[in-house]
Order: sequence, then structure tokens, then C-alpha cells
Amino acid sequence: MDPRTPCLVGAAQLTVRTQPGPEPLDLWEHVAREAARDAGLPPSRLDSIGLVYTDSWQYDAPPYRLAERLGAAPRHSVYSNVSGTAPQMLIGAAAARIAAGELDSALVAGAEALATRRHFRKMREHVVWSHPADPKPPYGWDRPPHPAELAHELFLPVHTYPILETAHRFSRNMAISREMSERAGFMSLMSEVAAANPHAWRRVAFSPEELETGRFVGWPYTSNTVATLEVDQAAAVVLVSAELADRLAIPLERRVYLRGWAYAEDTWEVAARPSLASSTAIARAAEAAFARAGLGLDDMAALDLYSCFAVALRQACDALKLDLFDPRGLTVTGGLPYAGGPASDYVLHSTATLAGLLRAQRGHGLVTGVGMHLTKHTCAVWSTEPGGVLGDAAPVHTATPVPLQPLYEGPATVAGYTVAHGRDGAPERAILVVDLPDGPARAHAVVRQADLLADAESRELVGTRVRLRTEGQANVADW
Repeated sequence: MDPRTPCLVGAAQLTVRTQPGPEPLDLWEHVAREAARDAGLPPSRLDSIGLVYTDSWQYDAPPYRLAERLGAAPRHSVYSNVSGTAPQMLIGAAAARIAAGELDSALVAGAEALATRRHFRKMREHVVWSHPADPKPPYGWDRPPHPAELAHELFLPVHTYPILETAHRFSRNMAISREMSERAGFMSLMSEVAAANPHAWRRVAFSPEELETGRFVGWPYTSNTVATLEVDQAAAVVLVSAELADRLAIPLERRVYLRGWAYAEDTWEVAARPSLASSTAIARAAEAAFARAGLGLDDMAALDLYSCFAVALRQACDALKLDLFDPRGLTVTGGLPYAGGPASDYVLHSTATLAGLLRAQRGHGLVTGVGMHLTKHTCAVWSTEPGGVLGDAAPVHTATPVPLQPLYEGPATVAGYTVAHGRDGAPERAILVVDLPDGPARAHAVVRQADLLADAESRELVGTRVRLRTEGQANVADW
């Protein structure tokens, strides 16, 4: 084996349920020390520190502050942008640097204290944590929402993903009740995994019947079938070179290898997707990751597909040609709705959990990540057997966007939609993505009439002809 071969040798997770809990820096330090202890590596010895962006607090210099706590002087440090793919991007970059001989050890960590932030909001208390950024930097996304999305109040994932879900439902000719029943079925199985996971935020096994009911958030999604964002959780992994692993006397059975990974992109604007119902990007990322690993889906002993919303699982399963009820299950943690969805960090939890499973049972496993509005995709194949080709962050596929028309008056056809509900559970507005009659182009529209909102939830609206008119900077639809 090449002495520069990177391997994962340490992992740690933490879930804090007492309120108020610690700040993110405390959580980073805890999991960093635990992951280093698991690796048998002094934290001060770390060559690289990579941190996933935390939504909970804006620090002035996050990697430096953690290094200070650990007594480390890393040669390399990085702080990611917002994205559910950020953990894998950091892991992949760290592995590449180790393989190139630039480093021999790297920590990747993430932490959120959003449950504590919620606690302080409810108590009407101001959060006072350490080392605040002054001035506050811009929010850490790669790019802001499209002006047309902002004009139609379409920027929250709890609204964008249901639009994709309704398009997917229509493409499969599924009745609304059938979609909800199927979703409740496979998500009930996920909750069973979370119930047995000591690190899960919601250790409750929900029955399908329980998941078919509840308060709608972005119809047709209920509050119990979407990612649970407000958690206090942290996770970390440590990677080292095979040479350093040998010097540390880390047993071979404690080493897990990144056999191959890949990254791909769909369009940034949901309405601009070539297909709202499917993702070529997921398929290409999976194909590349498996090819680099020299393995296939049938070789995987365990899977964790990113599960912020059901349509992410459905489109991934379609792309992978995987049954939603595959006996291996779709998650090793319980998924973002039940194990917890700590903003951009989840893939660190799924990777740490998978590493533990592979250490115990040997074999290969797959972890996927999703960023933004089903925009960014990572697929990573992990194994207890070295081999394969690492891969890199160069996208193996970039979708070509469909043109968007910000303002439009005239007939159109619904391509996907959702009905946004308020905290009281009442429907507030519908948000539509529509196909325009002249060529491949789309537009957004809103609906506020109570009778039309009720109609939209009572039958399949995708494929329906509607008429748009402009009001200010937005399109309004009726039928």
C-alpha cells in the first residue's frame, strides 16, 4: 500500500439535549478531541482543520479559534460555505492533500446549536457567545436566490422541495393519497433506525399512520416528514496517511478508506431544472463514484442517502435504480427528519456512523450529500479495503438551465407546486412553477385565493392549465 493512502481512523458524534446547551465552539472542541482520541492522535498533532459552516453563530476566525482550543498549529485550515455537501467536499479535499503528501493528518468537524438558539428566542434572551465576527460577514451561501424567486417568496427548502415532489408524483402518475402513504411507509422505517441510534435527536419510531397525519408545512409535506433543523449536534472525523496510521499502531480493522467520490450539480433555481421530476446529476455522480471505487451498488453493505425531504430520496433512488424499500435501508442514522438535520453538517454524522458500521462488519458503504435546493450532489464510497481512485470536486455533470421569465401574462401549465402553511397549520399561499407555451421556458406564480388553495390540495394540479397576470414584481395565477 502507498504510505500516503488516506484512511479514516477517528470519528465522534455528540447530541446535547439539555437546554440551553453549549455554543458551537464548545461542540467543535468536544468532537475534535473525541475523534482524535478515537484515532490515538494528540489533537495538537493535527496538520489540517476543516470546519463546516455553522448557522448558529458567526465567529471571527472559526478554524483558528478551534486550533487555539486544541493547542494545534495546523499547516492548513478551511471554513466551508453553506451546503449539505460541504462535509464531503472537505473530506475529499483533505484526503487529496494526504494522498499528495502535503499533510499526514486532517480533522473535519461540524457543529450546530440551533436548539439552544431557539431556547434563547423563546426566553427572549440575547445569545452571547465567544469571538463574534465584527462586522458580520455575508451569509455563507455560494449565491443568493434568484430575484424572481424572491419576488414569489420561494427561497425556503420547505417550499422548493415540495414543488419537486409534486412534479415527481405527477411523473409517476401517483394519486396524492398514494404518494403520502408511500412516503409514510419508508420514512417510518427510517424512524425505526433513529430510535435505535444513541446519537439521534428524535429517538422515536413513528408508525406509517402517524406520519400520514399532522400539520402541513409545505404541502404535501407534514412537520414529521421534513428535516429537523433545530438541534444541538456535532460530529467529526480524523483522516491520516497509512504511514502515520502505522506509526500510531492503528489496527488495520480500525481503518476505513475513501474508495472514490464524485460531485455534480443541478441548476441553482428549482424552476430552471431540465426536469423537475428527476436528476441526471445524481445519476452521474453515483456512476462516477462507483467507477472510481471499482465497485457497484450491489457491493454496498450499507447506504445513507441524504434525506432532508422525501423527494431527495425518491430522486436518488430513481437515479441509482434502488428500491425505496431496499432491505439494506436508506439510512444508517435515521435520516435528517429523525436523527437530526444540523444545517450543513449531516453528512459528517452519516459518515461517522457508516465508519463505525464498517469497522464492525467490514465491507463497503455509500454516503450521499445534497446541497441547497437539490442543487449540489456528492456520492462517496467508503470501504474497509483500500483501492480505487479518490476523485475530486470537479463536477462530473452540470445541468443546463431552462430559461426563466420573471414576469409573464397569459396561459401556462403547472409543472410543480406547493401550498405554504403557517405555524397555525392554515394554508397561506400556493407557489407554482409553470411551463410557458412558447418554447422551453418557465415562470413562477403565487395563488392566495382560499378556494383555489383548497382546490390545489384536493386534486392533482400539475398538468393543469392556468392563467397568469402580473402584480408588481410577481405573477399571480388563477384557474
